Amino acid sequence: MTGHVGQHGRTGRLFGVGLGPGDPELVTVKAARLIGAADVVAFHAAQHGRSVARALAAPYLREGQVEELLVYPVTTEATDHPGGYQGAIDEFYESAAARLAAHLDAGRDVVVLAEGDPFFYGSYMHMHKRLAGRYPTEVVPGVTSVSGAAAVLGRPLVERDEVLTVLPGTLPADELAEWLATADSAAVVKLGRTFGGVREAFDAAGVLDRAWYVERATTDRQRVAPLADVDPETVPYFSLALLPSPLTGPGNSPERADDGPRAGEVVVVGLGPGKRSWTTPEVAEALAGADDLVGYGPYLARVPANPRQTRHASDNRVEAERAAHALRLAQSGRRVAVVSSGDPGVFAMAAAVLEVADRPEFADVEVRVLPGLTAAQAVASRVGAPLGHDFAVISLSDVLKPWDVVVDRLRHAAAADLVLALYNPRSKARPHQLGEALEALLEVRKPGTVVVVGRDVGGPEERVTVTTLGDLDPDTVDMRCLVLVGSTQTRVTPSGRVFTSRRYPG
Repeated sequence: MTGHVGQHGRTGRLFGVGLGPGDPELVTVKAARLIGAADVVAFHAAQHGRSVARALAAPYLREGQVEELLVYPVTTEATDHPGGYQGAIDEFYESAAARLAAHLDAGRDVVVLAEGDPFFYGSYMHMHKRLAGRYPTEVVPGVTSVSGAAAVLGRPLVERDEVLTVLPGTLPADELAEWLATADSAAVVKLGRTFGGVREAFDAAGVLDRAWYVERATTDRQRVAPLADVDPETVPYFSLALLPSPLTGPGNSPERADDGPRAGEVVVVGLGPGKRSWTTPEVAEALAGADDLVGYGPYLARVPANPRQTRHASDNRVEAERAAHALRLAQSGRRVAVVSSGDPGVFAMAAAVLEVADRPEFADVEVRVLPGLTAAQAVASRVGAPLGHDFAVISLSDVLKPWDVVVDRLRHAAAADLVLALYNPRSKARPHQLGEALEALLEVRKPGTVVVVGRDVGGPEERVTVTTLGDLDPDTVDMRCLVLVGSTQTRVTPSGRVFTSRRYPG
């Protein structure tokens, strides 16, 4: 069966392309060629939108290609879909296949990227089932995660007449144990949340003592350890358990991740202003990989507990001491995450850490800064687009700069007709300053200027108020608030949405 004839006089061709287990050099020559030649490149991702497959294929992409991001609607069995989890997934696959079919009907060649091998527990197979009977299709095999893990482990999976058994970790623990008890050699994939049951199955089968754990095989972040030694809280989805061939004998056990000296580092991260979904995947990954978490106590409390990690909480006014402590930990070989709310580079810990890291005694410590969603963006999003034109970000705190400097900057920014995002607007120690700031702004701005006040945005006590410069009551504002002061071009629509036009009158 064929599809409709497209703009090139033919239907497009569908390619399911395997990318291997994670090492970019394990992408086959054929896979690289097809990726670069395709009109459309499609790849799956969870709701955070970050695709491992797309990252692996990035060196082979070219400008002008259409990218189709296929985002799963759910990642667990908890869903409100009337058909349950399976209904939601089936509907997603049908919709994704229809999107790709539209390209194929138009004569465009489509490559669907797959980690590992497309036909080995891969997402591509669901597109294949729905499209391969209608369009010319080719599947390009890739190195599987099992093969990659065996190579990393340095142990043969099977020899002579042995049988390799591949099992999904989603099976019940008792069923897994039955399989493992009679297997010559086995690989259990789909770990992550299933790890506890998988380890229990290896133990029940009496083979836990010769089982190995391999995480992110062949990448620069791979980890190899005896299965019995692995903390379940540290196990990601991209990992598997291996029961190598018993004919090989104990062999040369891989070095453990904690053997020998290692270089420490400090990563300064931003959690975002509120709910956990506003923490970026990059930051979540850095937090998961840290040995130590350093930060202001309430911010650390927002990071899920992990018994493998050590937490170093401190008061909010000891930034330099906190930074020095983090850098010393890194010098001892620890991986340290310094935790901020919002974005670490906006009135937060990034500058504090870099100031201290500039001292000669910390010249050997690597410091990275990972961005986060900052409060101004979060509050603005709740009402529309008040930051749609030029804006200035000013902290009203006078702890590290004189108050007259703050007021002078407010006057100049207001005179320049910039939208203002005011951080640290009013504390118990300086309750009068917001009122003084408003007086300074009213010297330049009209009382009817739009003002947005967001409190605990993204948190359980979220409240957003749209008012005016003349009507804003300073007593309703505290340190958990952010205040946006509009420009002359900021408007409130009849529906209550706020925006600042991208155009400015000449």
